[in-house]
Amino acid sequence: MQSTVQPVESDEENAAPDDSPAGVASRVKLHVTVPAPEFERAIDAAFRKLAREVRIPGFRPGKAPRRLLEARLGTDVAREQALQDALPEYYVEAVNEHDVDVIAPPEIEITAGKDDGDVEFEAVVEVRPQVKLVGYDELRVELPFQPVSDEDVDRQVDALRDRFADLADSEFPLIDDTYATIDVAGTIDGEAVEGLTATDFLYRVGSAMVVDELDEQLRGTKPGAILEFTATLPDRFGELTGREAKFRVIVKEAKQKVLPDVTDEWVKEASEFETVDELRADIRKRVETMQRLQAQMALRDKVLEAAADLVPIEAPPTLVDAETRRRIEDLAHRLSHQGANLEQYLEMSGQEPQAFIDEIRVGAARSVLADLALRAVVAQEAVTASDEELEAQVQQLAEGTDQKPAKVRRELERSGALEAVRSDVARGKALEFLVDHATAVDENGNEIDLTVPDIALNDITHDHDHDHDHHDHDHESKESEA
Repeated sequence: MQSTVQPVESDEENAAPDDSPAGVASRVKLHVTVPAPEFERAIDAAFRKLAREVRIPGFRPGKAPRRLLEARLGTDVAREQALQDALPEYYVEAVNEHDVDVIAPPEIEITAGKDDGDVEFEAVVEVRPQVKLVGYDELRVELPFQPVSDEDVDRQVDALRDRFADLADSEFPLIDDTYATIDVAGTIDGEAVEGLTATDFLYRVGSAMVVDELDEQLRGTKPGAILEFTATLPDRFGELTGREAKFRVIVKEAKQKVLPDVTDEWVKEASEFETVDELRADIRKRVETMQRLQAQMALRDKVLEAAADLVPIEAPPTLVDAETRRRIEDLAHRLSHQGANLEQYLEMSGQEPQAFIDEIRVGAARSVLADLALRAVVAQEAVTASDEELEAQVQQLAEGTDQKPAKVRRELERSGALEAVRSDVARGKALEFLVDHATAVDENGNEIDLTVPDIALNDITHDHDHDHDHHDHDHESKESEA
């Protein structure tokens, strides 16, 4: 088999100026020639197929010889069958030979050999457009980045103080975030309900841990109050959901949190530091680190958006349609795991079907442009994925599906998807190139340093209080008893 490939220019492409940045043609024509002796093998295969389908007296299905079938059916039937079966295979072979990145089914026209001789056909097919980007190596993106303020540090210090807070008796009426020691009894039809009855239960007002009505009743009361009310049980009560329960609550004590003063002595108790200044400096450094990490994640998205804006063509409808279908199917799959479907999702979210699809298409079009941008960077910067990087990606895929890497690789090779994985790795490296060469600025146009210091990225106060968790548990343990 011999094959050639050439671009097919549309009227718009013919009218474009020579310096147009639109890239290569989005359609190509494959011309394939299959010599008669080679096509004869396809005819043999067609006769074997016909032998299984046509009953010949004296022969079991599939056992009738070709000469007998030729005599009964003629050669035209077998040749037509061979053209129908073999042309798609020749087409795929030509696509692979010329590394044509097709994105739609081909339009095939047989130009010679319908009756005898060499077979020739042409296949016109839409391909993924290849574009050239300008300025991709000097992107400038704006991030909502603000320096750490004293108020940011104060909030973290207060959060640590809250963990070390004590509960003290209070004479004031109960409000949200104060505590009440209560006896609570919940019944349905006179029977006590498990989980709604407790003695000396320490309850944080406003927590909605039981029913909303309990918080409403407690607000403004003092020790000694006796509260009686009914409430409809919410969803978290399982089989009792929707049942009406009667409550009787005795308020025995009122308590409020007392935060420790911020002193060097308290800092020594609450952390590994000696002074308030040392603690605040450490908190500032940790908050800055988290901000920079979050900004780095936002930077990748912003850079990809900026690169997509550089693509000089509209997103091809064929690719947008495919990406839209993929997103809808992915959402439907995730909903099915939650026992729901798309119709229910649209009803719950109040969306009209067409408006929902239109919104999906907008995101799909942006995704297609971003993908074209990354492919352009791969080509223009000669980005490649090494065998080691490919194997690492296969290993990651295997871990994600709980399979052995060798099995995953065999499946990828069998389906012809291994090179697609390599392409994914290359595009990931292209994104890293864009990020490395991009400049991040704040809303005022000032450059932002997103370098992350080489420190442990634990929770801001993790190291401060790991030996002092009992302060948290002392006044919260009873909250979980009901």
